[in-house]
Amino acid sequence: MSMFIKWRDGRAEALADPFTTVDDDQPTPAGDVIVSLSRFQTEGEDLLARGRRVGVRLTADETPEALAYDLPRISVVVLTFPKFRDGRAYSAARVLREALNFTGEVRAVGDVLQEQLYFMIRCGFDAFVPADGATVHQVEAAARRYRHVYQRAADGLEPAFVQRAKAA
Repeated sequence: MSMFIKWRDGRAEALADPFTTVDDDQPTPAGDVIVSLSRFQTEGEDLLARGRRVGVRLTADETPEALAYDLPRISVVVLTFPKFRDGRAYSAARVLREALNFTGEVRAVGDVLQEQLYFMIRCGFDAFVPADGATVHQVEAAARRYRHVYQRAADGLEPAFVQRAKAA
């Protein structure tokens, strides 16, 4: 099991991953699994019928709306960052949280750097596999880097303009 960092109630925690990520050409092992969108579309009903938790991995060019019908039965949606400067997964996380009301885990994998974690949390990510080896303490520091926010996001924080209006 690989290590990943889970964000809960304003705290970061390093955990062993209870899911096995399965490539399309591999047989499905027993236990909780994460599969590609294409594999889920062909084998999803069977995987879910076995009483296991199932996660789906989306590449940057796949949309979360493809999972809309099945989201209540999916435990984890893994969003891939092919390069740190590719921001499509941020948008996908917001769509999952705000438009599709997904309450399960939204995990960032790929080229995930600690400098991005604050923004990932704001967009709705709650689990990370940092490519730069960020520790729990570094994740917590990154998540608290900025005192004010300037736009609304999935985290529900009040933007600075709202705070200023209330203070006036």
